[in-house]
Amino acid sequence: MQWYENEVQRLEQEKAVLQYEPKMVFYGSSSIRLWDSLYQDFAAYQPVNLGFGGSTLAACVWFFDRLLAPYHPESIIVYAGDNDLGDGRHPEEVFIFFKQLVASTRQRFGNIPLAFISIKPSISRWNIVDSIRYTNKIIEEEIKKEGNNLHFVNVYNRMTDNAGYPKREFLDPDGLHINEKGYALWKEILLPYVSAFSK
Repeated sequence: MQWYENEVQRLEQEKAVLQYEPKMVFYGSSSIRLWDSLYQDFAAYQPVNLGFGGSTLAACVWFFDRLLAPYHPESIIVYAGDNDLGDGRHPEEVFIFFKQLVASTRQRFGNIPLAFISIKPSISRWNIVDSIRYTNKIIEEEIKKEGNNLHFVNVYNRMTDNAGYPKREFLDPDGLHINEKGYALWKEILLPYVSAFSK
């Protein structure tokens, strides 16, 4: 996990100068980190962006105590798992890391809303699309079974065409990262969840 250290220290330094107590934490990989409009998109919810580049769901669990635990959020939005699969991990391993993250969240923050954004489809990782779909499936099933203020936010379906292939319009030229239009879609999908959290 040493290769994340600079990114983790950056987030710790940002917390030290933050002028407010965030109510909503966004946590996860570069899909969170690169969300440039996040603070504007969710301004009403006093968000903080705790995305760190290249992070896996495993890394999100590993750095929980350093990055998430110092906050006092009213809700948490997570996007991770994409890089775990890209690194060759199996869906069942990603599922275990998801369960560990939920357990850490419950232990630290109690029964606050925790939303997991589905792993997105991407052109550059089309070779592992079956693993992506299966990971989403088992995490969604677990969330439905558990309830308990867990929410599965499905962005996958809206990012694919009628043939099930990723829509290029939502992705950067690299075929992996999300572009501005993709983030606008994510915002549209997420807002009903976050408005419900905050009632």
